[in-house]
Amino acid sequence: MERQPVTEFDRVVPEFEHLVFVYGTLTDPQRTRAVLPDESGTRSRAGTVGKDTERPGAPDEPFAFVGEATLSGLRRVEGTYPTLAPGDAVDGRLLTVDEVGLATLDAYEGVDRGLYVRVAVPLEAAEGGASEGGPEEGAGDGGPPVPTDRAWLYVCDPDRLGADATWPGSGSLETRIRRHLDRVDATVRRRDRRPPATGE
Repeated sequence: MERQPVTEFDRVVPEFEHLVFVYGTLTDPQRTRAVLPDESGTRSRAGTVGKDTERPGAPDEPFAFVGEATLSGLRRVEGTYPTLAPGDAVDGRLLTVDEVGLATLDAYEGVDRGLYVRVAVPLEAAEGGASEGGPEEGAGDGGPPVPTDRAWLYVCDPDRLGADATWPGSGSLETRIRRHLDRVDATVRRRDRRPPATGE
């Protein structure tokens, strides 16, 4: 079986099992560091990865930004906190975390309190095909990359946040979100980070 080319989105260390599409405060690396601290010093990596990482080579961060992305089928709305509602699209970033990091994000977003719901959305390839080049030095031991078929995202009921939007239909918020995502075929598309050709 022929090996597929490695893209910058595959340059993640094996223990980061999850991709999360972030579109609000967690797009800021400083905020993400505050939410996902490595207080014990036991969760370490060989180095950060991807051109989108803010502190190359930081061995102690339990996450990595691995590129910019666009979520189609939903739009960002402002309230007490930002959330998503039915609409065209929203730009954000892809964040990789391990199981502990995902549980920490769930707690931060209030999933257990019913504030935000975490749902999976299919992940498309970057526009323009795969990026060139192999894994960066020190970016892992060649183990399996983060699954690249889906990304998690967090959504809150706009009414709870005072945002001017609604999720149509009946049932729980999660049911209405999933129904909408299935109906509009929502996806997260990784944006190619290569500069566009200038042609003329």
